[in-house]
Amino acid sequence: MRILVVGAGAVGGYFGARLVQAGRDVDFLVRPPRARLLAERGLRLTALDGDTETVPVSPVTADRLAPDYDLVIVAVKSYGLDEALKDLAPAVGPRTVLVPFLNGMRHLDTLVERFGADRVYGGVSLVQTRLDEEGGIVQVGPLAELAYGPLSEHPVLPLDEVHTALDCGGYTARASEHIRQRMWDKWVFLAGLGACNCLMRAPVGRINSVPGGQEFTAGMVAEAVAVATASGFAPSEATLERTRTMASDTTATTTTSMYWDMTQGNAVEADHIIGDLVARGRELGVPTPLFSLAYTHLCAYSAGR
Repeated sequence: MRILVVGAGAVGGYFGARLVQAGRDVDFLVRPPRARLLAERGLRLTALDGDTETVPVSPVTADRLAPDYDLVIVAVKSYGLDEALKDLAPAVGPRTVLVPFLNGMRHLDTLVERFGADRVYGGVSLVQTRLDEEGGIVQVGPLAELAYGPLSEHPVLPLDEVHTALDCGGYTARASEHIRQRMWDKWVFLAGLGACNCLMRAPVGRINSVPGGQEFTAGMVAEAVAVATASGFAPSEATLERTRTMASDTTATTTTSMYWDMTQGNAVEADHIIGDLVARGRELGVPTPLFSLAYTHLCAYSAGR
């Protein structure tokens, strides 16, 4: 099976490299400068213990693509999705399946409208990695997991074949028949904690340690859960308990990638992670005053970059 990984960043680069190490036939769709760097140096991975390994990879640019890929993994930030879709379009053949690992849910509508539900999977990535200054991937936590499943009852590429391709042993791989629920569960967690981090400019534990902090974090989680429930994807009791426990911890140094991007002066996924949750709440009649405030804060940050 031929696999195209769109993006060689902290998510796509990490999981793509693990697929290469397992012997899968993988190309990385990247911009020309990144392609030259990867061709010369390979993709460097730094593990939690500091050990570094270099993985030889096959970079390609959009002008070299042909429609002969079976699986296209889309691993870009949400604000780069439109440009990525233009670039990857030549790689999509009659039986190509796209598996996006983006946060939130809005990207599914874009992909289904363009390619059809039978050729789009849902996906959830859980990994603690960042890019260093030279484009290498640094693992900052032990979590490394992918979950994926079809949006259609009759996908052009069945789930067992996709699972065989992605279950390479380098991380936890989970085939799911309920991938939308998994995506909503992650969204509730990520949006809730991310909005708290970004609005208060602090890790979760510090927020919960100050007056009003625990009420604030609990209120943020409650708004996210209310939108998910009204949308038909209420978190399970176990998932809800884990989220509430993490959000109420008074000692945790937990932050999200969106907070890290903000503190580094980078672009943030405000529209996709926070703004879309606010919009869905408005459509469903679910009040989201805390998320609305967080969204305005993120928009003001973005306008000032």
